[in-house]
Amino acid sequence: MSKNLKEVLTIGRYFKNKFGEKVYKIPISISGFTCPNIDGTKAKGGCSFCENDSFSPNLQEKKTKFKLNPNIEHNPFLENQLKQLEMQFIATKKRLENKFKAKKFIVYFQSFTNTYAPLSTLKALYEKALSFDDVIGLSIGTRTDCVTDEILDFLYEKSKQKEIWIEYGIQSFFQTTLDKINRADDVENMRYWIRRTKEKGLNVCGHLIYGLPDENQEMMLETFKQTIDLKVDSIKFHPLYVVKNTLLTNEFKKGRFTPISEELYIDTVVKSIINLPQNVSVQRVTAGIDDDTLLSPLWCKNKHQQMKKIRVALEEEGFIY
Repeated sequence: MSKNLKEVLTIGRYFKNKFGEKVYKIPISISGFTCPNIDGTKAKGGCSFCENDSFSPNLQEKKTKFKLNPNIEHNPFLENQLKQLEMQFIATKKRLENKFKAKKFIVYFQSFTNTYAPLSTLKALYEKALSFDDVIGLSIGTRTDCVTDEILDFLYEKSKQKEIWIEYGIQSFFQTTLDKINRADDVENMRYWIRRTKEKGLNVCGHLIYGLPDENQEMMLETFKQTIDLKVDSIKFHPLYVVKNTLLTNEFKKGRFTPISEELYIDTVVKSIINLPQNVSVQRVTAGIDDDTLLSPLWCKNKHQQMKKIRVALEEEGFIY
């Protein structure tokens, strides 16, 4: 392999540079969390691509009818949620220790909107997560319409001792696209809260989806450019794939939505990565699901094959992932 290849700043390399060894993410799914785009506060049904449990490996089968929102006065399930957090953390940590000899961890509040709850609940969960042995920080998945200055101020205080990341689902900076996917948020609000989060001194990871309805490559790359212009610290790329039991399922079955091709997706991701500023890390370059819930595109079944093709395409451009 040529010694002249330029290394992509993956999140793994970022953490190793900062902490001297590999840091492992532990995904957490807490029952009771939902989203204002699901519970009817802003919309119903969620984003068109969202099958709410499909990306939640730790979400328990047992469902609860109790749903959090920021306006409830009392959370009667907080103790159960704290226990759930601890059980998931211990189980995943043990597996990672046994398999990889892992020593440092970041707790990733992954499923649903993890700031969409009373501040007292958030404080209890975040502080509990930070109290676990060998945890160097938190990563919190959320929406830009579900953060407040109070939440950001609390997290900033924690960031003085720990690594704190906010992961915002951006998806697209085209309002027409956001409307098509039932996002129930607007681009100016997204820009405001990303800037605000950066002003507070917190790390921001932006999630982008390539292959959204009626978007061409020029639009995808424009969203990427606008995301970088907001001075995010890291980025995740996802292809849009269709799984069962989503609003997008109906559009796909009626022939009104054609998923992105593997060739176009890889080309768009590669064009993005080679234009990343040196200080912006990459946390994900693709995603997929290898079970019978995937309807299309079938190339999303094999994530490892996608990764191989992306690495080869990057090497052709002089980069090593």
